[in-house]
Amino acid sequence: MAEQYQVTGSSASSISASVETGVREGRLEAGASLPPVRTLAEQLRVSPATVAKAYAELRRRGVVEAHGRRGTRVRSRPPVATPRASMGVEVAPGVYRLYGGEPSTRHLPPLGPVLSEVASGLGDPIGYARGGVLPELAEAARERLAGGGVPMDHAGITVTGGALDAIERLLTAHLAPGDAVAVEDPGWAHLFDLIAALGLRAVPMAMDESGPVPVSLERALALGARSVVITSRAQNPTGASVSAGRGQELSDILGAHPGVLVIEDDHAAELATTGLHCIGPVTGSWAFVRSASKPYGPDLRIAVVAGDEASIARVAGRMRIGSGWVSTMLQRLLLRVWRDESVATWVETAAGVYENRRGALLGALQDRAVEAVGSTGLNIWVRVPDETRAVSVLREAGYAVAPGSLFRIDSPPGIRITISDLEPEQITPVADAVATAVRPSAVSAPSR
Repeated sequence: MAEQYQVTGSSASSISASVETGVREGRLEAGASLPPVRTLAEQLRVSPATVAKAYAELRRRGVVEAHGRRGTRVRSRPPVATPRASMGVEVAPGVYRLYGGEPSTRHLPPLGPVLSEVASGLGDPIGYARGGVLPELAEAARERLAGGGVPMDHAGITVTGGALDAIERLLTAHLAPGDAVAVEDPGWAHLFDLIAALGLRAVPMAMDESGPVPVSLERALALGARSVVITSRAQNPTGASVSAGRGQELSDILGAHPGVLVIEDDHAAELATTGLHCIGPVTGSWAFVRSASKPYGPDLRIAVVAGDEASIARVAGRMRIGSGWVSTMLQRLLLRVWRDESVATWVETAAGVYENRRGALLGALQDRAVEAVGSTGLNIWVRVPDETRAVSVLREAGYAVAPGSLFRIDSPPGIRITISDLEPEQITPVADAVATAVRPSAVSAPSR
């Protein structure tokens, strides 16, 4: 905790470096409180302005965040490598894990045979001059996206190292530190962390089962949001998917803001069981991101990105002077996976398994009068009066879930339950435990 680690330094830069060292070494853990500005200034014999500048720099880089009267705390996942990087959930042996937010490894398609085929057809090694997006992958991606309802007329296309890599590159290509980004609330925790690490400001948009609420989008734009990030389907953590009607409403609103960068994240991709309803392109800058990690495995770090030609050119150009390109071996693997009917069948089966598990748990919770949502995807969101108590009660019952604080900005408390590894025989026990956890703690009658 913060009390066990002494922050040192005589300048703003040395104080911020000391805090970062504590975070990096694990002596300042996620959620740890830093001393108030004046208290630390007195301890270090520096001016309060010096400490305030150090804290501001740490906030700008996403290492800490301000919590109003609760002071300054280390972020749940600061952009600093630590001995224990996690979702903020520590799990004892024997506890049922329902917090990861990722597909079950048991339901990922076996890629060994596909890898063998790719390896046998690699041909001669390539050099720097031949690196880049494979034309055959670009063509297949264009056809695949267009067939799924993504407007591809006049769209450029490139490849990145996953969805978050694409979003980061798009944001840095268009925005500057201090700019505002409209995000879903509840929303993707890693996106919140990325925005903080880039020195951008997150402006929340309220959610329902059809996607961002239009009036919240209007509010975010009125507050100066220069970019909007929207999950197309299987939103994390609520399981929402943009409906046809909601997509049109959001398009109409964004159409009046031609300077806003619109990013649509279709991370569930082939694993999604709902239709795709694109919002863009309705502004001058637009991108649609589809990752391979959810349907085919988190280790397949690749995403295809379609969008306006200027945005795609900026992303591809920045990659060219940095990492260069996504490995053509990964690109060939994705192309082969797309063409393999046995892999498609495997993914379709996995999607059905997740659909059944999620529906069964939602039905069981509804029978117990527990308010929960999750129309598609790998997670359900349960509204609770007290997150700390709910997580604690469930852990005592043998179930680890993710606290909603990781995914919230202004939205009410909740917990996220991942259903990908939830076996049918566990549905009833989990529902019973959640029903107990969401009830307010008993209040003792006053003694007479």
